Amino acid sequence: MLVSRSTRAPLSTYVTDILALVKTKNPAEPEFHQAVEEVLESLDLVVQRRPDLAKAKILERIVEPERVIMFRVPWQDDRGEVHINRGFRVQMNGALGPYKGGLRFHHSVTLGVLKFLAFEQVFKNSLTTLAMGGGKGGSDFHPHGRSDDEVMRFCQSFMTELMRHIGPDTDVPAGDIGVGGREIGYLFGQYRRLRNEFTGVLTGKGLNWGGSLIRPEATGYGAVYFTAEMLATRNETLEGKTCLVSGSGNVAQYTIEKLIELGAKAVTASDSDGYIYDEAGFDRDKLAFLMELKNVRRGRVREYADRFKGAVYMARDAANDFNPLWMHRAHCAFPSATQNEVNEKDAGHLVGNGVAAVAEGANMPCTIAATKVLIEGGVLYAPGKAANAGGVATSGLEMAQNSARIAWPRERVDTELHRIMKAIHRACRDTAEQYGVSGNYVHGANIAGFTKVADAMLDQGLI
Repeated sequence: MLVSRSTRAPLSTYVTDILALVKTKNPAEPEFHQAVEEVLESLDLVVQRRPDLAKAKILERIVEPERVIMFRVPWQDDRGEVHINRGFRVQMNGALGPYKGGLRFHHSVTLGVLKFLAFEQVFKNSLTTLAMGGGKGGSDFHPHGRSDDEVMRFCQSFMTELMRHIGPDTDVPAGDIGVGGREIGYLFGQYRRLRNEFTGVLTGKGLNWGGSLIRPEATGYGAVYFTAEMLATRNETLEGKTCLVSGSGNVAQYTIEKLIELGAKAVTASDSDGYIYDEAGFDRDKLAFLMELKNVRRGRVREYADRFKGAVYMARDAANDFNPLWMHRAHCAFPSATQNEVNEKDAGHLVGNGVAAVAEGANMPCTIAATKVLIEGGVLYAPGKAANAGGVATSGLEMAQNSARIAWPRERVDTELHRIMKAIHRACRDTAEQYGVSGNYVHGANIAGFTKVADAMLDQGLI
């Protein structure tokens, strides 16, 4: 039986005071506040059993980044005009290993957004079973519409400062929104030039120079593997299930690919302009078109509806307080676009239209209110730190291959990824049961990820 947090007593004064302190010390950072509130709500269950955590001020320490680096990034466009962007790296917690987390290049990047992502990354990385701390970084630079030369010049300027703070045993960034293979290549090249060393300092590299097979696919594949494990608790499989997928980037594309492989039917994809609904569902040819459209031509999803008869395109209406993508009848949903894309009303539509499982491919795509609607509606709901951990897990596998100077075959990487996602599911499920909230993957993921980090912090002393 799934147990909601709302059936329990209010939060303790200790946790409430920490939440208030976080909001006071970090004003104008709503995303960070949201992430901390969601996690601490779960951790209230832990601190009531473990007074040693309060005595050592573990919660107070874990909400503070170990280090925040902010720097200017000057670069020149093709016309010779000078631009100045901000660069960031948030090294949140390194108790379990080198800081690990992506770089995001997008105009929406702020310190608060990166702190939220870094905070989530700490627990996500803990869940993978691999030795990785949590961090996140990026810039308010937006590569869309920029030439390759402009992107290269920006990446070189960005890395000229970042390289002082990272390294294969210190901090290993990866890609994220706006940072794909092109950007990773330029960043790595500048690091190699400045440091005169070839090390596994970045993940998501090209296969010819230290990258890992399955890395581009891993986040989407992992979300599907996790969903399959959740459905198995109800003696169901993905075969024949209709699925809603948001986004059209890396995560969405490979979520759709794995759904096709497992016999499910993905019927949606989206970008910031709108979404397409294809009742017949994606097949491999349609997915290949979407990948070429987004990865090569960098076009918009509306072109999919022009290409395939029966597909319908709906433009985004900013006046709506809901997303019609989530109003279609389906069995499973994979929000894979961006944070807070599913609000309370959207969650109500998902529950009302029979969705049985929701797995977050993006980071924190559901608001706190939406999460509660899903859980109280009996939906199997997998938070991002569990469901989309496959990406960073495979980055960890890339680090292992780099350390050994070898490359694993595709089958081995996929097998390891599947094993890790099953282990994450098992940890979330068992921990939820241990703390009296069976079936609640939010509490299970938060507590399982936290306790490993907290115990390492206690072992290492007051640092």
